[in-house]
Amino acid sequence: MTDERPRIDDRDPADAIDQMVEHVLRLAETWTRWDGVPVTSGGRSYTPHKAIRRVADHLLDHLAQLDAHVAGTAPLADRWHGSSITTAADLAPFSREDRDESRSRLERLAQLWRSRLTEVSAEAMDRADGDAYTPREMAFCAAGSDFYAEAIGMLN
Repeated sequence: MTDERPRIDDRDPADAIDQMVEHVLRLAETWTRWDGVPVTSGGRSYTPHKAIRRVADHLLDHLAQLDAHVAGTAPLADRWHGSSITTAADLAPFSREDRDESRSRLERLAQLWRSRLTEVSAEAMDRADGDAYTPREMAFCAAGSDFYAEAIGMLN
């Protein structure tokens, strides 16, 4: 991931989030076959649990940013460790139950995104203060969270 502005396209931002979540969950369907060896990508290691954690954290982080934007308040400071750390929980086997919990978690986050984005008018979707992300950019940055799942990929 870089510090560049998020790439946007002509999709509805909520659709972009939904499509990303569907893609991540399709990949996660195969992760119960994970052999326990972290996958290295971009100089960092990833596991199924870490990929789900990072997707959920990224969705939550930008959702909080969007919420603060809509409410007209300052967002909280970023204190995430992000993908720079791998926790003991990240190294656990990825079970069917973990897959099911991931589905519930990510689908609910996508629903929250859709609900919150409906409160942003068409003209406000591309407006921001200073160098902050616009609501559209926030959504598309969050939609780029499949990066973490792609690090694991589809397991045979």
